[in-house]
Amino acid sequence: MSRLPAGAPIVTAAQMRAAEEAVFAGGATPLALMERAGVAVARQVARLAAGRPILVLAGTGGNGGDGYAAARLLREAGCDVRVASLGPPTHPAAMTMAARWTGPTWPLASAASAPVVVDALLGIGAARPFAAEPAAALDRLLALADLRIAVDLPSGRDPGTGEGGIQADVTIALGALKPAHVLGDDRAGHVLLADLSIPLASDWSTLSRPTLRPPRREATKFTRGKLVVVGGAMAGAGVLAASAALHGGAGYVILAEPERRDGAPHALVRRHVADASALATLLADDGIGAVLVGPGLGRDEAAQAQLAVVLASPHDLVIDGDALTLLGREVGARIGTDRRRVFLTPHGGEFSRMFTGHGSKIAATAGAAAASGATVIHKGPATVIADPSGRVQVAADASSWLASAGTGDVLAGLVAARLAAGDEHPAETAVWLHGRAAARVGAGLIADAMIPALSPLLDRPST
Repeated sequence: MSRLPAGAPIVTAAQMRAAEEAVFAGGATPLALMERAGVAVARQVARLAAGRPILVLAGTGGNGGDGYAAARLLREAGCDVRVASLGPPTHPAAMTMAARWTGPTWPLASAASAPVVVDALLGIGAARPFAAEPAAALDRLLALADLRIAVDLPSGRDPGTGEGGIQADVTIALGALKPAHVLGDDRAGHVLLADLSIPLASDWSTLSRPTLRPPRREATKFTRGKLVVVGGAMAGAGVLAASAALHGGAGYVILAEPERRDGAPHALVRRHVADASALATLLADDGIGAVLVGPGLGRDEAAQAQLAVVLASPHDLVIDGDALTLLGREVGARIGTDRRRVFLTPHGGEFSRMFTGHGSKIAATAGAAAASGATVIHKGPATVIADPSGRVQVAADASSWLASAGTGDVLAGLVAARLAAGDEHPAETAVWLHGRAAARVGAGLIADAMIPALSPLLDRPST
């Protein structure tokens, strides 16, 4: 099961507050919005608690008010529920919600735990550690619980970066996802999105399933996508990328290699390219739909010369691995996005060698795409895809087994295949296929095993 809703908007804490202020300007009251949040939280908590006793941990701000509202509604529904308070509410609407709560309330330090603990202490309001006494009480209550549910965000978690915070099994995101739901470690647990009917405008979202269709009936191997993968010093990387491209939908894949080699897959067209001049001759073909350079390329003078030839060609590009390191800070000046589409696939180390990022991984990747003119696929536990227009999608559900040699080469081959085949959103489709293939392979994944897992995914047309 995915731990994140697909295609859901992602907003910063500041954007969320601005959206709430717009709702208030339209006539809604903070109390009415807090009641909506309480209803959404109570509905999910009642379902997940399945009759078990519930302890709601209520803070002093708006998140605490949501907790008081949920506690009241749960009690009205017949649930066994108590509240443990961090202190008297200071938020005006939270004061009203606390006054409406007539059930038992205990100070956090002296409260007994329950099988289900609901964290409504801080939410997105603050990312700070607790003082020693409440921290010890919180640790005790959470350790004794069977199920830990966070309201909006686990308390103490930075809403922008996903750093810190207590451990939750489930987080109920209110109104929209925040960057902290998709970035950082797994402390948010399984994320549920509660719709509060707050109008939101965001260019950021979680990755959704792409549209997959079979080739047209009149398609040929060339019209389905002719792709050149530029091989290099590490032969295996190029073979992995080219094989992934074949299984990812490209119709004709050429692996341009500096040495004559044979071997599977036999459908792969191998071309001996002894030097940069020979590569330039190969790339003079107008029928080429895309070129992939970087997997196993090397970083010597020969690699530099090959990269220069690729950059001088007119074709759409996918740039990965060693080619990214060779470009470094000059990436924006050299890749020529004024005349073609370019896709960059850096992991964290490569990204830092190319760009000076600011803010969260999402913001930094969006800034890199805008600065370079390329679509940037910033790989990692959360893969962030940003295009130059500001559109961002985040895939945060991929298997941790993908932290394995060669899986990046497979992804690069998929991006190139979808690009050559004319996919409108090749990066998003490739990342989705990559994640699903990893899930099919399961534990102990190696990159080679992902290749045969790709083709069945293409046999599931969607609209």
